[in-house]
Amino acid sequence: MKKKLLVILLASAMCMGTLAGCSSGKTAKKEDVTLIIKAPPLAMNAVADPEMDVAEDFLKAAGEAFAAQYEDADVTIQVQTFEYINEIQAISDKFDTDDAADILYEGYFNMASYLHSGRVVPLDDIISDELRADVDEALWKMSMTDGKTYMMPYLSMQNVLIYNKSLFAACGLEEYANVDRTIQTWSMEEWNTVLDQLADKLPDGCYPMMMYGKNNQGDTHIMTMMRAFGGGIFDENGNFNCEDEKTVEALAWLQNGIGRGWYPPHPENLELVDYSDLFGSGKLAVFLYNNANIILYDNIDDYGFVNFPGGNATSFVTGFEVFDNGDEAKLAAAKAFIKYIYDTPRWMDLSAGNLPACRSVSGRWQDKIVMLNEFMDNQVNVVDFMNNSPNWQGSNTSVRSVFWPNIHNLLARSVTPQECAKAIDEACNRALEEGRKNSALHP
Repeated sequence: MKKKLLVILLASAMCMGTLAGCSSGKTAKKEDVTLIIKAPPLAMNAVADPEMDVAEDFLKAAGEAFAAQYEDADVTIQVQTFEYINEIQAISDKFDTDDAADILYEGYFNMASYLHSGRVVPLDDIISDELRADVDEALWKMSMTDGKTYMMPYLSMQNVLIYNKSLFAACGLEEYANVDRTIQTWSMEEWNTVLDQLADKLPDGCYPMMMYGKNNQGDTHIMTMMRAFGGGIFDENGNFNCEDEKTVEALAWLQNGIGRGWYPPHPENLELVDYSDLFGSGKLAVFLYNNANIILYDNIDDYGFVNFPGGNATSFVTGFEVFDNGDEAKLAAAKAFIKYIYDTPRWMDLSAGNLPACRSVSGRWQDKIVMLNEFMDNQVNVVDFMNNSPNWQGSNTSVRSVFWPNIHNLLARSVTPQECAKAIDEACNRALEEGRKNSALHP
């Protein structure tokens, strides 16, 4: 009996040991985490992988690769694309819902506004010393607020103007058409000569230059032109100061272009997209250009390049930010995803074609990036059109929402340049004050 009991006890012990061994060999079930990444319909222009031509495809591919190697949770990536005109509905209106963005990929000119919601987290803890040194200090400065990095620069697009050499030649303006890809700067007297001569000699149905006031698409280009005579549009306190004499002069110059035939009729009712077909069909002499638009032109050498009136250019930086939606696992995974992007050459190389934020990427792909050297040389002419302003975008009372109606009125000639300047200052400074009052940065 004792022997039988001993066998039973030994068998039980072996069974328990086996079960314990099996149990210890199993990995506890990971937490399920769904990350929502939102982005507008951005083109990629990726020379490293030309088939990766939209941001949605880039984010989906990177998201799947990240999820496959992330060990702290079972991650599902949802990439949602929204139209620019639906920005507020896609981002701000979705705060505190199941459809809130965990990661946003888009241009700083929209993205920066969300910093002041208190929901965007600093990312300094995932930025290595190597990465910090690889990115130009000017980009980090644009990415930081109160000494913390809330946005991660991925690529940039420098905005200048492009002109049709054939139309210039047909109007006797060969001397202004550069033979290489150098980005020129014309004096205001030269601008008057060029635009007046185009207006005089272009055939019916063709126009010298774009101008628009239907909505906020292109408003940053208008702000750049408002600097044409040397006005900075902001004062030393960061408020709009469009009533400055030089800025009023620029507004008058823009308005006078209507009577001088520089734009299509009623530009106040036109928007940026209306001019793309005009330029593409050879019916517009001067249009907008940045390095992302090279894919629109069969032969780039048919065109010349010049800075905005006043010798200015702008830079649209595109990158990432992470929202804290109150879920620690989601927040950890979102930050890990951003770090994964910047630690992986495969995904960083997709920034080449535009102007990569990282010098190392530019070095690897410099022979494939069209006009890289020209844009780099022109960096000295880039102005910061946002001036690190709060409430720039994201609500119906933000700067971008209240600025453009005044340009609409200017182009409709229902107000004088002085009246327009005063109205811009009042409306935009009210937006800035609201932004400062409601600003709450994430600690």
